[in-house]
Amino acid sequence: MAIERVRAYLEQYGAADRVLEFGVSSATVELAAKALGCEPGRIAKSLSFGVGEGYIVIVTAGDCKIDNAKYKAKFHAKARMLTPPEVEEHIGHAVGGVCPFGVNDGVAVYLDESLRRFGTVFPACGSSNSAIELTIEELERYSRCAEWVDVCKRIGQ
Repeated sequence: MAIERVRAYLEQYGAADRVLEFGVSSATVELAAKALGCEPGRIAKSLSFGVGEGYIVIVTAGDCKIDNAKYKAKFHAKARMLTPPEVEEHIGHAVGGVCPFGVNDGVAVYLDESLRRFGTVFPACGSSNSAIELTIEELERYSRCAEWVDVCKRIGQ
């Protein structure tokens, strides 16, 4: 089970016991914000892409979406989100629980600048009813991010 994989991964940081599990779904930004009682922007959503022959996860604020021009400028390719079966196979988590922790070997994790406006954010933890509250510094460390990127825009802009 992916949540157990994430707990085991977070154990190295002493954070496994901070994983929250809900009796309701947190599979979407809206559902997660409702389960946590926070604004949607604080949900750190993980988006999965194929780039060339590899795979990446971009973690962004929940009230943002990929800006195709910025993405193409950064990654020199058109944004191609993975299908649900591809996400599970190549990233290591199912859609609804994708997170930057315990991903498959070779998957690069990027954090979007949109997250920096929050003191803490809530990424999922491998299941469709889990999350963890992390400071931005903890998210950066625990995700082992390749780098910070600016590839998103606020929804509605």
